[in-house]
Amino acid sequence: MTSTSEPRDIRTELEQLTTEAFRPELADIDRLSTLDLATLMNREDSGVPGAVARALPAIAAAIDAIAARMARGGRLIYAGAGTAGRLGVLDASECPPTFNTDPAQVVGLIAGGPGAMVTSVEGAEDSPQLARADLDALALTGDDTVVGISASGRTPYALGAVAHARALGALTVGLACNPHSALAAAAEHGIEVVVGPELLTGSTRLKAGTAQKLVLNMLSTITMIRLGKTYGNLMVDVRASNEKLRARSRRIVALATGAADDEIEAALAATDGEVKNAVLTLLAGVDGPTAARLLEESRGHLRAALAAAPH
Repeated sequence: MTSTSEPRDIRTELEQLTTEAFRPELADIDRLSTLDLATLMNREDSGVPGAVARALPAIAAAIDAIAARMARGGRLIYAGAGTAGRLGVLDASECPPTFNTDPAQVVGLIAGGPGAMVTSVEGAEDSPQLARADLDALALTGDDTVVGISASGRTPYALGAVAHARALGALTVGLACNPHSALAAAAEHGIEVVVGPELLTGSTRLKAGTAQKLVLNMLSTITMIRLGKTYGNLMVDVRASNEKLRARSRRIVALATGAADDEIEAALAATDGEVKNAVLTLLAGVDGPTAARLLEESRGHLRAALAAAPH
């Protein structure tokens, strides 16, 4: 019997999605022991990295395009609803402490606004108009990138964000977990990580959510590597905003330079605690102002600054 609150055409759409498929073989999982359930769930999750691997060429192409825009001063903006939106906000919020980015440089938009992070906002995901308004509030430019995130690949908020961003000349990426999705088709760079039906029918916070998190990790992390935010695998742009991060800063300088503790403390003091600058002063034998100038001239790339330093 069709619910009066759920139009038949939407039900038909959902029934055709891989992420929404019902798995009869799992119909009795509530009878399993807790250990058997945990084992089953772990086995389900183990297939996610392989699904991501199959999408790596599309992911890499998107990253190169994002990095090129961000190198010109553009922003990375995630847009999604529900779990997808929360994952985007999470990834964006972790960029300032990890890479010392301005909070406005990587932005997460969730349908319904910040309150939707903890409480469902009914109907917000169904509004492409809301997505357009959220992007207009950011004064989108052609150097920006908008990544629409939706497990189904049909969420109106994500689709509206990508369509509006593309019309304004921004780069667009569509991340979905179903093949032949409307979201991937609407974006310049479509990424489809097909993880298959969920353990709980339609609960896309599970495998689909894990896949989205893995891809967002790649989009932000590798983009930041391309932008010179790391030196090898060291987070030389880390922001020392608490005692743990201050200790990590000293350790990073030590790993990069092999310098003694007193030299590291002196270098950090001479560079106002900037790890990348401190590493440069130690490796190139320059003072703090010279390190700052070399890094500015090299657009923040430590290896380039080292190559340009006087020998």
